[in-house]
Formats: sequence, structure tokens, C-alpha cells
Amino acid sequence: MSRLDPIQSFANLRHEFGEHGGVNMSVEASTTFTVIDPTTMPEIFQGHLGPDVGGCYLYGRHFNPTVYVLGRQIAAYEGAQAGYCTSSGMAAIAATIMQLCDTGEHVVASRTVYGGTFAFLHDYLPAKAGVTTTFVDVSDLAAVERAITPRTKVLYCESVSNPTLRIADIPRLAGIAHRHGAMLVVDNTFTPLIVAPIQLGADVVVHSLTKFMNGASDHIAGAVCGTTEFIMQLMDLHTGSLMLLGPTMDPQVAFDISLRLPHLGLRMVEHSRRAHAIATRLDELGLPVTYPGLANHPDHALLKGLANPDFGYGGILALDLGSRERAFEFMSLLQNEHQFGLMAVSLGYSETLMSCSASSTSSEMPAEELEKAGIRPGLVRLSIGYTGALEQRWLQLRSVLERMGLVSRADPG
Repeated sequence: MSRLDPIQSFANLRHEFGEHGGVNMSVEASTTFTVIDPTTMPEIFQGHLGPDVGGCYLYGRHFNPTVYVLGRQIAAYEGAQAGYCTSSGMAAIAATIMQLCDTGEHVVASRTVYGGTFAFLHDYLPAKAGVTTTFVDVSDLAAVERAITPRTKVLYCESVSNPTLRIADIPRLAGIAHRHGAMLVVDNTFTPLIVAPIQLGADVVVHSLTKFMNGASDHIAGAVCGTTEFIMQLMDLHTGSLMLLGPTMDPQVAFDISLRLPHLGLRMVEHSRRAHAIATRLDELGLPVTYPGLANHPDHALLKGLANPDFGYGGILALDLGSRERAFEFMSLLQNEHQFGLMAVSLGYSETLMSCSASSTSSEMPAEELEKAGIRPGLVRLSIGYTGALEQRWLQLRSVLERMGLVSRADPG
């Protein structure tokens, strides 16, 4: 399987200058754009002219030059023809699904997805748009195929499931979707650069740029990548979900994120290196840790076959403390007594972020769905940061494990 070099693709795109020859792109803060010839404006409204055809812009909710360039940069990393950015990850997900599905149509989705995505598919779409979803274990390919109906338009999954860290077999899921005339949509928020779903057969990739892509936890943002045709459908003045629902990204946000993308590779390598080291030590102590970089992870071989080997296995691990109360104690001790990480939702930050998923980012799911998804009450998701020395962080973590009686001082490691 030929692999995209995401760093080289991005570097090639970066060889474009700002408006006045600057090494960074310019920030275009205008909400509306002028034309020289009055006959040009009707051509833009009719879709005959645009950023790629004639270099024409109309209005900030349609296309903005700064946001447009960021979309191209994200698309270069993903190996997609085109991309455009949104005001949040949920905006990217919602716009994509609503563009692909009409009233009465159907989605097959992974049972284990981010809680906001679950609520959108399970509760919002049936009530507001008449679009229904069947949730399945996407690791069970036969179950995925059985769930597809003649009305199915989208097969939806996450590259790495949130928070159970199972790996989607993207090439085989793409084969199932395409055999039935459906589109495979993949949320790649957890694994930018590590996995390139479009190169593996996916049709559309969505991101919460808030997380690893941006890396500073200061902007809410999202992105959609796919074919040029699909991105233009999203921005169509009559039927485009991005154009008409209006989840517009601010150009200053686009500029800020663009400045951080060149060191995304460095950050992902270090997130992965530290997560792998910590997960390995937890595993050696016999603790119930889940990390796809461990040889005993059920999908380790799958991810190894799909991933770009230069960026590791990701910066997120999960540890099952057995109960919500023990999970809360664990996180409280780490944050409040040892200054190891922060109790907060989200991921991809310089500091380690910790959350008990069943009580936070997956709490939109009913208890029976949490159980089916394997999201246990004491499961703590840790997005491993890169501040401080690794050995220092391990000693802090180990101290809490000893205090809680999960390991003893006599245990090696």
C-alpha cells in the first residue's frame, strides 16, 4: 500500500506566501468582498466562480481566504483533494451527515463514539430531520454489513474509538460501505498524521481541530476533508449545510491554527512516545491499561498495518479504576496533590488531561448503551501531555498508584 507523506504534502503547500510576501499567510478579516465588474457577482452566486475558479470571494460565511488556506493545509495532511474549516468539530460532523442524508435515510455508526456525536445521531437527527441511525460494533464487520439497509447513506466511525481506543479497520469498512452505495465518514481527531483515512478508502474525514491539530486548548474549531465536489456541495448557496447552517470559522482562529500546524508532527511524536512509555509501565505492573501501542491490545496489529510508522500509536491511553469513586479519587490525587495533569475534558493539550468518560464526555449515552460500548464507570481517559520530564511524571503517577493500593513499593517499575 503506497503511503502519503503528510509532512511533505504540507511542506509543499506551505510554499505559498502571504499577501505581501510574508512567510505566513495573511489574515483576511473582511466579512464581504468586492468585485470589479458587476457581472462577476451573479457568476459567483451561480457557482461558476469561486476561490478555485477566478479567485473570487463573496461573503465570509461562504468562503474566507484565510479559512480557505487552512482547509487546504488540513487536506494536505489528510491526502484529500480539498477541505474547509468550521467553528467546531461538532459543526463539521453535523454538516457532513446532514449533507449526505435526506429525510427518511439511514446511518450505520460505531457504537462507541464521542458522546456529542452519539446524541446528534441518536436523538437530534431522528427528531429534527427524520434520519435514523443503527449503532453497531464496527469491529464486527458482519454486524456492520447486516445493519446496512437500502436507505443507508453513511457508515460512520472514529479511527480510534472514544474512549475505548478500539481501531477501525478502515479499508474493510470502506469496502462494505461502497458495496452498498454508502459513504464512509471517519472522525480522525485522535490520530492526525498517524492514520490517513482517505488514503485507506474513506470518503470524508472530519476533525475537531480543537484537539491535537491546534494543540493549545484555546480555540474551538473543526474541519471537513474530502473531494473538491463534496466541499463545494457543503458550500452551495442553495443546499450547502456549511453555507446555510452557518458554522463559520473566524479568520483569526484559522491563522492561529495555521501557525501551529508545522509542529504538529513533533507534538504527535512526543505525545505518542510518552503515552507508550507510561502505558508499558502500567501494563508491566499488571494494571488494566488500554493503549493500542501495546502488543496485547486486540487491534495492535491492525493499527500497525494502517498507521504511518513515524508518529507512534497516539497520545491517549485509558485506565480502568473499577468504579466511578475510585476514578474520581485517582484523578483528584493526581491533579490536586501531585500536579500531574488536569481534570478536564478534551485532549491533545501540552498538559495531561484526565476525565472519567462515563461521567463526562460519554454521559449523553444511556446506561445500557455505555455497557454495550464497553465504557465502564471507572474508565479514566488520559490524554498524555509533554510538559515536565517523563521520569518525573511517572514518579508522580506511581506515587498515586501506591497510595491507592494498586501497586506496592516492592513492585518493579
